[in-house]
Amino acid sequence: MMGADLLHTLLLAGAFLLLFGSAELLYHRFKIQADITRKYVHILTGIFTMMFPPLISNHWYVLALCSSFLVILLLSMQFNILPSINGIKRPSLGSLFYPVIVYGCFLAFQFREGNLIYYYIPILTLAFCDPIAELCGKAIGYGKYTIGTHTKTLAGSAAFLVSSFLLSMALFLSMTSQELMHLLPLCGVLALSTTIAEALAQKGYDNLTIPATGTLILFLFGV
Repeated sequence: MMGADLLHTLLLAGAFLLLFGSAELLYHRFKIQADITRKYVHILTGIFTMMFPPLISNHWYVLALCSSFLVILLLSMQFNILPSINGIKRPSLGSLFYPVIVYGCFLAFQFREGNLIYYYIPILTLAFCDPIAELCGKAIGYGKYTIGTHTKTLAGSAAFLVSSFLLSMALFLSMTSQELMHLLPLCGVLALSTTIAEALAQKGYDNLTIPATGTLILFLFGV
């Protein structure tokens, strides 16, 4: 098992390095804006991390993997490299929070005796609902509001709310035997709470607050 964990960890590390490399290629060779390449990495990182539970059984390997990429990201910010991730105008620590919260969700999943809901809902909500909210907010631009120094839109928040609810419902229905009437309030609270967490967060803190809020709600409901 240890040998398989090590092999899978190395393969996943290689996949992430290829992802970073492809983002740099898109940025430098094809002149894709950093806002887009950053979202590209954000979404595919979420997809790649979905493979952690089935491929890695020991959380120490996940810690090593997440820590190594945290170091890479810290160095990239210090020495102004990886502009495909860091080359955005607004200040953001979101990329640094990503490996931290992935490891935290993996611990929650193992603590709850391998209940994959504790891993997939927080991570996929972050990976998909956050970009959906941003895209809809920019495309529609309805209902602008300002919290702190950040301006967001009601259209974006509504898109996050709806997509979070549908995502949670789909995962619960496909992965558990819970009844629909029980899932409606649970998914509603999950969607509303994570939407508020996304709306209030600034400087990339939503990469931390969205999954953390989702995990907390799951614990409170005793899923």
